[in-house]
Amino acid sequence: MDENENKSRKVDNIEAVGTSQLGQDNPIACISIIGQIEGHMVLPEQSKSTKYEHILPLLVDIEQNEKVKGFLLILNTVGGDVEAGLAIAEMVAGMRKPSVSLVIGGGHSIGVPLAVCTRRSFIVPSATMTLHPVRISGMVINAPQSIDYLRQMQARVVNFVCGHSNLASERFYEMLEAREDMANDVGTILDGEAAVRCGLIDEVGGLGDALKALEQLVERSGEQAR
Repeated sequence: MDENENKSRKVDNIEAVGTSQLGQDNPIACISIIGQIEGHMVLPEQSKSTKYEHILPLLVDIEQNEKVKGFLLILNTVGGDVEAGLAIAEMVAGMRKPSVSLVIGGGHSIGVPLAVCTRRSFIVPSATMTLHPVRISGMVINAPQSIDYLRQMQARVVNFVCGHSNLASERFYEMLEAREDMANDVGTILDGEAAVRCGLIDEVGGLGDALKALEQLVERSGEQAR
């Protein structure tokens, strides 16, 4: 293999990261959101990140591709840009194709709306999810409008999560403001079992469980289309 061919293969591999088999014979597409969700600000090169402008066109392709019958969303994210995360979550929630999410490792911060935006949600037992209030960085003007903005953004997140899960908004706010779980912060850390018990995630399970549920959703969708 010459050097040019080797470089070409490396580029193909890089382009393939984050999705699988779109446009091929596989009826199930897979999208992964790994590391930090990059939004309006570019993260440092050493940061493991998922750019939301890369994910949105993939979702459009899935929705329009007749060969794709459903898709699996795999999450292992520390969170990131709130608006970018909500943008992805809203796109997924508005799709007609059956979808299932699987949280592995972690689904923290703005990863929580992403975990519940699909029709069914799964989490492996060892995964964790961190629920905490919305934060902003950079210059903050000491004015009532700044507090109102944070409250409104927090309400957007809460309304989305509670609207796509079985978690009551009152309980969500309690967990966001809890002080006993985190040493130097407020919020709540949930493992897989706890995330299901509180109604945030549908089921504890692994890849096989998530794919089985997705296949069932695809079958039901096909029956309704007949």
